Amino acid sequence: MTFEIALMLLLLGLALVAFVREIFPLEVTALGLLGVLLASGLVTPEQAISGFCNKAVVTIGALFVLSHALTRTGLIDAAADRLGHWARERRWLGVGALLLTVSMLSGFLNNTAVVAIFIPLTIGLCRTLELSPSKILIPLSYASIFGGTLTLIGTSTNLLVSEIAQQAGERPFTMFELTRLGIVFLLLGLAYILIFARRLLPDRVRAGDLTRKYQLGDYLTEVKVTEGSPLIGRSCRQEGIGERFDVNVLAVLRGDQRFAENPGMLPLEEGDVLIVQGNVDELLRLRSDLGLALLPDVKLSDAELGDAGQITAEVLVTPRSRLVGRTLAQVDFRRHYGGFVMAIRHHGTALRKKVAHTLLRAWDSLLMLVPPDRLEDIRRDEGFIVLAEHRLALRRERGWWLVLVILPLVVLLSALKILEIVAGALLGAVLLLLAGTIRPRHAYRSIDWSVLFLIAAFVPVGQAFIVTGTADFIAEGILKIAAVLPMAAPYAVVALVYLITSLLTQMISNAAAAIILTPLALSLATTLTVDPRPFLVAICFAASAEFMTPMGYQTNMMVYAPGGYRFLDYTRFGAPLNILFWLLASVLIPRLWSF
Repeated sequence: MTFEIALMLLLLGLALVAFVREIFPLEVTALGLLGVLLASGLVTPEQAISGFCNKAVVTIGALFVLSHALTRTGLIDAAADRLGHWARERRWLGVGALLLTVSMLSGFLNNTAVVAIFIPLTIGLCRTLELSPSKILIPLSYASIFGGTLTLIGTSTNLLVSEIAQQAGERPFTMFELTRLGIVFLLLGLAYILIFARRLLPDRVRAGDLTRKYQLGDYLTEVKVTEGSPLIGRSCRQEGIGERFDVNVLAVLRGDQRFAENPGMLPLEEGDVLIVQGNVDELLRLRSDLGLALLPDVKLSDAELGDAGQITAEVLVTPRSRLVGRTLAQVDFRRHYGGFVMAIRHHGTALRKKVAHTLLRAWDSLLMLVPPDRLEDIRRDEGFIVLAEHRLALRRERGWWLVLVILPLVVLLSALKILEIVAGALLGAVLLLLAGTIRPRHAYRSIDWSVLFLIAAFVPVGQAFIVTGTADFIAEGILKIAAVLPMAAPYAVVALVYLITSLLTQMISNAAAAIILTPLALSLATTLTVDPRPFLVAICFAASAEFMTPMGYQTNMMVYAPGGYRFLDYTRFGAPLNILFWLLASVLIPRLWSF
């Protein structure tokens, strides 16, 4: 082992720890790793910026725009609504049809957008069928992952592997080259879901009214003792708040003082602020029965604190939201969005800070009071997903029909090898901008820049992986392991490559895993003097097979809160599916793509 290989392995190990522990945002960790490689001389300045002009990065960015333009027309929403009405009469057959539709759409559209559309519809379907959303939302995420393996553009992983292989002198993947195995995985995955979801997934939340339907766990919020409240001069214990309303009083704030020890014993005064935790229904009843005011993120008049004409809404914060990494107070939420946030729910974490000053993360859920017209504004904002059924209407904006022509045309021209996918996607996005179908600011906001920066930063890391000899070093180790397995070397290596990729992608971004392991696959093929195609295909499918953790794939995080899930729910339900796909891939990939 040379010094360069040791340094490369050390840096990758540190980056892996940072990814898993989420010390920094993923793209920040990737850029930091790139900076260290540049400073150490393992990559040149030219190599360091090569990722930003990589064809896969440009293609993915353009596809974000095309996908967003299609969803803006409302066509997918309307089709989903019709499917939902049909499925309501057929229970699990209807659920299967819904999941199959999500898979097929995810083969051509950004699966995050597809899942965002189908979450509210799925929860509404659960209410009609009297099913727990916990039984259906993880399958919804998995179905979108299955769909990503159907085509070259189904997921960024496929595009990345194809581009890296092409740069190494191999032929790129065609549009539907992965479809034959993708269909097998899709059908087997859906069968697994329909058979085992009822048994292995929890019945944790029920679909009822707004708060019970989207039960996200107990909320933490603040209430203020107002003039005339029966609590003045009495303690929470004396009023029996815990027993009457099933809420916990965690602390009492009085001016600059904080009473956190036995707050229930403290006689209360007008103006005191109680930090309480409990079910949304009980918090609202607490407010009305005891003359308390739910505190928003800014100081409001007494008239504004009333919620006349407002509705309770729950929304998810997406990675594109301007709220991510900031607090409600910093963005002046009330002024910008016309409502106020009553409570915040982090993924599985009980908040212990003031609502207005809590740092928000992607996929946090907010419970707010908001006028109906402003809720529609929030619904149209790419920074939020409203957890309610959409009010559906086709939005026939200027040139809206062009989207229905351009996207299939891009796919067709690429499939017929008339136009490279990067050229087709880029030209399609430009045509939509020129026609006014989508505005530049909407196009800009439709792109998940964190994904693009992550990929662009990791492309040079993959190059350094080859140049330093790290890929060859690890390849030798894999071949030694394969030598003791009871099967021919190439077949054993396919199984090992799939397994290593699958395990790595449970912990870090699937794109990062693909960029690191594709050079390794090419090195293995060179050493074995075989065609690298089976190894590359194994990486494509394994990098998308993220079923065992919530954080490995965006759609898994999207359903985490609405489904009331816990970490082990993914492991319990996803691990058998991961093992099943691994065994299937180890057998079928060498048969479908010869060495």
